[in-house]
Amino acid sequence: MTATFEATLPRLAPVAAPPVRLVLKTDGPSRGLLDGAWWPRSRDLLLELPPLTDALDPLWGRITRVAVNPEHWPVVPHRVPVSGHVVKVGWFTPEIDPHRLLLLSYGTGRWDLLVIPPETGPRAAARLMAAASAYGGPPLTASALISADPVLHDVSVPDQVQDAEQAWESEGGASQITTAVPRQASRLIIGM
Repeated sequence: MTATFEATLPRLAPVAAPPVRLVLKTDGPSRGLLDGAWWPRSRDLLLELPPLTDALDPLWGRITRVAVNPEHWPVVPHRVPVSGHVVKVGWFTPEIDPHRLLLLSYGTGRWDLLVIPPETGPRAAARLMAAASAYGGPPLTASALISADPVLHDVSVPDQVQDAEQAWESEGGASQITTAVPRQASRLIIGM
């Protein structure tokens, strides 16, 4: 009789992925150009899409397809395994805004999310998320919304502020974008 010994490795507890950084409109039919904003942690769709679909599937129905512009995604896989199914990914250069993610749910509909670059700072990302998820939607495309943010483009703010209104503007109270967006907002914030 022979005995075999197998080394037992310690079992590590699974590490929970950080929550998805996502803001969605909860409004009715007046959608605007965007349905919300997503701030991924990297430019890796294989890594970033599963947590996004986990958050969206219960709200919008099973996400079956995603379309991106490959300009900001170094690798665009054709299929991404997510919880319980596979999402097909397509890329379209001229048809899709480089800062937009198009999501399709079989039989339910289509949604467009602003994709905030992963390297964006928290304050700029918060401003962009608020603008993209505002009531009625921003009147700007995803790329126009990104280019309008002064912090992302090294627009300096004066060191000394002359009056209270300028202080409000320079401290993030209102940006150039929010002046074009109605003040009412109804949104669902996930993982912030």
